[in-house]
Amino acid sequence: MQLRIMMVAVALGCCSMAAAAQMGGPPVGATPGMMVSPAKALDELMGLFEAEVMPVVKAMPADKYDFAPSTATFAAGSPERFDTVRTFGQQVLHVAEANYYFYSSLSGLDPGVDMKALQKKSESKSITKEEAVKALADSLAFAHKAIATITTENAFVTIKAVDGMDTRASLAAFGVAHGYDHYGQMVLYLRMNGIVPPGSKP
Repeated sequence: MQLRIMMVAVALGCCSMAAAAQMGGPPVGATPGMMVSPAKALDELMGLFEAEVMPVVKAMPADKYDFAPSTATFAAGSPERFDTVRTFGQQVLHVAEANYYFYSSLSGLDPGVDMKALQKKSESKSITKEEAVKALADSLAFAHKAIATITTENAFVTIKAVDGMDTRASLAAFGVAHGYDHYGQMVLYLRMNGIVPPGSKP
């Protein structure tokens, strides 16, 4: 458990530095000796992820939101199966759904959305760009709101474990790590369609 949290923290640290380098700014928390609240530190991580993922979901053309890799995309004879691979739209809605789940779990806040309806929609092949972009943006706004409830006093107090994360701080960080996992897949989907990801442009 401790090792998994440490691995998540290291991965997020690398993502933070890479994102900061791409944006031309200093790494988060660059002033030595400055005390930062858990909410501020975690919110900065979420902000970096948001700044990378939103341009990606907006870069994919509306008529490609149903794109998913297929057997024909890869070398002949590949043993992988692609019949259940998520479409681009499903990737976006999955992240939105997960954000609501993770951040409502750590904060106790009501996400204010019909989670069952969102889950059903995320499994659908007919997801429009407009609804996917809005769903993700709304879920990120909720995540920021939930992260604001994390304090120095409650950040590392154990809560009901979610995906092995049993503190507010570790679950908040894991939510960002999960988002980056799917961000990476979305970037590949863009490249498969001949689109240069926004983060790779000069």
